[in-house]
Amino acid sequence: MKKRIAAIITEYRENSHADVIVGKILEGYSLDGVWTESRLQVVSMFTDQVPENDMSRDMCAKHDVPIFDTIAEALTLGGSDLAVEGVVIVGEHGQYPDNAWGQKLYPRRRLFEETVKVFRQSGRVVPVFSDKHLSYSWENAKWMYDTARELHFPFMAGSSLPVTWRRPPLEIPRGAPVTEALGIAYGPLDAYGFHALETVQCMVERRASGESGVAAVRTISGPEVWSAGAAGLWPRDLFEAAWSRTERKSDESPESTAKEPVAFLVEYRDGLKATILMLNGATEQFSFAARVAGEVQSTLFYLQPGKPFGHFAFLTNKIEDLIVTGQPPYPVERTLLTTGILARALESRYLGGARLETPELAVDY
Repeated sequence: MKKRIAAIITEYRENSHADVIVGKILEGYSLDGVWTESRLQVVSMFTDQVPENDMSRDMCAKHDVPIFDTIAEALTLGGSDLAVEGVVIVGEHGQYPDNAWGQKLYPRRRLFEETVKVFRQSGRVVPVFSDKHLSYSWENAKWMYDTARELHFPFMAGSSLPVTWRRPPLEIPRGAPVTEALGIAYGPLDAYGFHALETVQCMVERRASGESGVAAVRTISGPEVWSAGAAGLWPRDLFEAAWSRTERKSDESPESTAKEPVAFLVEYRDGLKATILMLNGATEQFSFAARVAGEVQSTLFYLQPGKPFGHFAFLTNKIEDLIVTGQPPYPVERTLLTTGILARALESRYLGGARLETPELAVDY
């Protein structure tokens, strides 16, 4: 028997996250070449915005799914009590304002908070997945995390990057000593910087000390990125290892092709140092390298560049695991921490590259 879910969405158009996640739940998907019918059934939907190229109305008509005017109605199926077995929140895409730091102010806390109101009123909870980072704000993200813990419901969030293909396959052994890590990425700093941070975090959280959080964050931009590397502020050998895994890149050096490069420098509380290099114009992929037990290991986190965007099939399958079993397949603390790192990194950039101490990011898991 399929688990019945409500899909809570900012907007549903072609190639939006609603399309590549909820669409797979509605119609099935190819999981690494194997056709897979979803273990979930969408029984209600709420869309915060309806653009001209909206798909939700046609898709819901096709699959006989009612669209409700409020989140409460979607979760209760128009009744008075919670009537679904899981909630999938996709608060990505849509026309929302940006703040001074360059963050898109998606209403993820609002979508989550209205979901939680139904839980409280019904005296019952179900698993919840929230796509990408928890919020643009650390305060909102921490509130969401604390609320899930208070009400004891299974909660998962995050990116498709940690579950996508790795070329070559690489998993840092649990308990291995990791002293430095570096990720190469591209794209908008808010939307894709988060992907890059999750790419690194899903690897380094397995280190010997476990995760105890981040002590400080700094963002540098422009030519200073390369001079910082030359000065040893980030490891050139890890960059070369990660760069060697990138398949779609310019034949010219990244120093000459990257447009307005940006580096997030992350200092962990246990001494680990991580660097995220955002190199628009030089690459269109995500790669990773780390120093593990003194040796350099690296891989490419491969994303399918066009439809059906197979990396989202892996994420959809993990969402199903969450709702079917009631057990998150990986910790939401990962996304809580990366949410906080990203917010502080964008603040640092706004402040001209200031090093920001982050006592609030003592996230232990």
